[in-house]
Amino acid sequence: MRVLVAEDEVFMAEALQAGLRHEAIAADVALDGDAALERIGVNDYDVVVLDRDLPGTHGDQVCAVIARDHPGTRV
Repeated sequence: MRVLVAEDEVFMAEALQAGLRHEAIAADVALDGDAALERIGVNDYDVVVLDRDLPGTHGDQVCAVIARDHPGTRV
């Protein structure tokens, strides 16, 4: 399983990533909406843990892109 954590609070993002990795889940971090969209365009994620209030592209827009372009990815 591959997970993207899109969270602008660095401590929270790193804590989520560490917890997921502890459970043997591949986890990447994006600290803003633009970085999240870039990673989603390059990698196939099973799940995106998405903060709605991201800097750059808002989390709602990121979610809309995922729903439109990656219907198999859960948010």
